[in-house]
Amino acid sequence: MRNTCLVLLILLTVFTANAQTTNDSISNVYQKQNEIKLNGIMLLVGAFEVSYERNLSEDTSVGLSFFTPYDAENIDADLNYYISPYFRVFFGEKYAAGFFVEGFGMLNSIDRRTTDTINDFFETTEEAVTDFALGFGVGGKWVTHNGFVFELTGGIGRNLFRNNGDETRLVGKFGFNLGYRF
Repeated sequence: MRNTCLVLLILLTVFTANAQTTNDSISNVYQKQNEIKLNGIMLLVGAFEVSYERNLSEDTSVGLSFFTPYDAENIDADLNYYISPYFRVFFGEKYAAGFFVEGFGMLNSIDRRTTDTINDFFETTEEAVTDFALGFGVGGKWVTHNGFVFELTGGIGRNLFRNNGDETRLVGKFGFNLGYRF
């Protein structure tokens, strides 16, 4: 009888230990630290935006986005490029997922058009202006068991330096990002 109880106790311990490692591996899918994402909306309108994000903890991450247009006919914007680092704080139940708020900086280049009147003639000049903006955004992130990431995000910021009362004061970020967590 003692031997039977001892064998059952050992088997129960082995199965319990094995079950714990299986559950840990399932939860580790969410706790991977790196993500690479592509903005699907920008691809449709003629621009390319890619992002890399590093999860620092269960509820914070940092990342970097790069944007450049590739089809001038489809995108109606004067934006040449931007590079945008960001910091996010998550409020979801899963690891680095759910509702989030972000603060971002944005180094951007914009084509600025100016019109001057010289001797009753209008002269329009265009120059590329580089500026830096600070802003905030909100969004939501969902992660599948396989590590695929879906994200909706939007934000607004303000250029700090070269905004001489024209339309280039405000900058925006929005996206429908698809990616992979690894």
